Amino acid sequence: MTPTLIRTKLEAIARNFWWTWHPEVMELFRDLDPALWREVKHRPLAFLARMDDATLDDRARALALETRILRAARRMDDEIRSHNTWGDRHAGVLKVRPVAYFSAEFGVHESMPIYSGGLGILAGDHVKASADLGVPLVGVGLLYRQGYFSQRLDATGWQQEEFEQLDTNLLPLEPALGPDGRQLTVEVNPGSSLVSAALWIARVGRNRIVLLDTDIPSNPAEYREITQRLYWGDQQSRIRQELVLGVGGMKALRVMGIRPGVLHLNEGHSAFALLEAIRQDMQEDGIDFESAAERVAERSVFTTHTPVPAGHDRFPEAMLLEHLAPMCSALGISNSKLMGLGRVDPTSDSETFCMTVLALKLCNRCNGVSAVHGDVSRDMWKSLWPGRKNSEVPIGHITNGVHVRSWIAREMLQIAERRLPADFAMTPSAAVFEESIRTISSGTLWEMHQVLKSHLISFVRQRYVEQEHRRGADPRLSASRVGHLLDPRALTLGFARRFATYKRATLFMRDPARLEKLLCNPERPVQLVFAGKSHPRDDGGKALIREIVELSRSKTYEGRIVFVEDYDIAAARMLVQGVDVWVNNPRRPEEACGTSGMKAALNGVLNCSIADGWWVEAWDGSNGFNIDSPGPHLDPLVQDARDHDALMDVLEQQVVPLFYDRAADGVPLGWIERMKQSLLTLGWRFSADRMVMNYTTDAYLPAARGLSSSTTR
Repeated sequence: MTPTLIRTKLEAIARNFWWTWHPEVMELFRDLDPALWREVKHRPLAFLARMDDATLDDRARALALETRILRAARRMDDEIRSHNTWGDRHAGVLKVRPVAYFSAEFGVHESMPIYSGGLGILAGDHVKASADLGVPLVGVGLLYRQGYFSQRLDATGWQQEEFEQLDTNLLPLEPALGPDGRQLTVEVNPGSSLVSAALWIARVGRNRIVLLDTDIPSNPAEYREITQRLYWGDQQSRIRQELVLGVGGMKALRVMGIRPGVLHLNEGHSAFALLEAIRQDMQEDGIDFESAAERVAERSVFTTHTPVPAGHDRFPEAMLLEHLAPMCSALGISNSKLMGLGRVDPTSDSETFCMTVLALKLCNRCNGVSAVHGDVSRDMWKSLWPGRKNSEVPIGHITNGVHVRSWIAREMLQIAERRLPADFAMTPSAAVFEESIRTISSGTLWEMHQVLKSHLISFVRQRYVEQEHRRGADPRLSASRVGHLLDPRALTLGFARRFATYKRATLFMRDPARLEKLLCNPERPVQLVFAGKSHPRDDGGKALIREIVELSRSKTYEGRIVFVEDYDIAAARMLVQGVDVWVNNPRRPEEACGTSGMKAALNGVLNCSIADGWWVEAWDGSNGFNIDSPGPHLDPLVQDARDHDALMDVLEQQVVPLFYDRAADGVPLGWIERMKQSLLTLGWRFSADRMVMNYTTDAYLPAARGLSSSTTR
């Protein structure tokens, strides 16, 4: 039976992740059947699979949605096919040989959970912004059949991990097909027998992500598990994943007929791609290893995200040589030469093989993700360039940014877009963006924020009911308690991110008496909303979660402290749009950037942050709040005590008084002025559009043209 026109158009929309950053398009599915849309967890293909043609057409006609559906499909098609973009004007050379963007995770939308946190969400934002700008880019990653985990808290508040198999039929994924119409595969040799990986394509606006999948019948069970779960398993699982990502990813591009002009490695997980690129050049042009390595380095860009030495992937010599023996042979180099590529000191037999070192040695353009992180990275890796001062180490920085349409609230976007010129997407400009913000009245901005805050509270309450239902709680008791969760009038602080210990989620709680005084003041109440996952093997992070949950269940803080279970992109979106203040208090200088604060700033939410990562560049004295304390001290416990006092001081003396300083009509005029200053100074400056334009002009184009610049600084 031939699909109807309405189904054909909706399926075309559903098969491209373009819909994820166009809320007006998502509303079409919601309006057709709100209950079903919630049930399928905002997955358009799952939605369409549950509704037959007759019902779909009847509902579209009854609700007068036909014209909107046809207009949305036409708009998507027009945007994807347009040749009047920033990239067309400034990055034409990449049309012939695009950027290949390698990343171990991609956070495009919550419906495809192949991301764990900031690194993956940044990668998703990078691909989306490149698509919007018309910068030709192909993402390369792994299709984790069980994704990252769903977080469940047991009765004690301890994190439990649950996994669910992804159904590729219900996601915007399509097999990459060869000339014979069969799904393409590539082979990777991890030193014992061949591993096959099937290739999938996720379309993201004009661009696409190629995903490799080893869960196919031709592989033995142990190899089928390679791409089952993100960041799961032992070191052997990790090195196999990274071989499939790097070596398999390069082979995937080749078999699909994609000849990248630039290789961009998003963190060191994919650094084996450089070895495969060298092998391909040697084979194709008959050149030696050194000549091929020089060529590959010239067209390669490496972004490091980890300011903590322990956070960089390292493999022992025996494991590395076992898994890379075939590659070593193909490159015609000795075992010691291969090991030396991943060692700071190539002659040190005691040093393990570091993926970051491999990337730094084989890429001519290397950068951190904020100005502070650039400094930290130069200091961390200066021994790779002996005799140079820190300032001369060839590691620069390009500060991260966030994809505006993915994170800005619909209400805020509508206000901004009414003030933006029609061609803003083709010629994005900070000045034009800021001018649109200046014309927003204080009353309009405050009213919008109150609406977003109410959305957040409704979301948190619904999540709470779902959490209690899963734990088997009496639904009547859950319903009676949910009304006490969060006060719409209270100052609401948000803390949501990966629960690594250095991020110090419990810094608030060092002085219980002071915390109670802050939160439980009946005249000026304050409430805390927490969310985040800990790595399954990080018991320290899990202990922090349990500490917060236990406190939230105490009579003193019931309704004042809330932990939102199963943090994902959907929860992050609600939190960064609806809280009053976004708190970030990592241990300096361990925060490479901190993009969650950028997402909050887009929505008029004020940041209260330690001077680390992006905030060092962002804070101007009046666009948020700075947690100012001396240090960092050599003893981290001393520094924690200092930072706790500074955090509480700024909350008690600046944040709370300003929020509750109201005009006669109840509007906090001083607070709103600070909101506007935040929007004016941070909105465009920390967008993914700006970030991708920086990468394009400072790294991609020089690499693609073979210029001699050796750093993005």
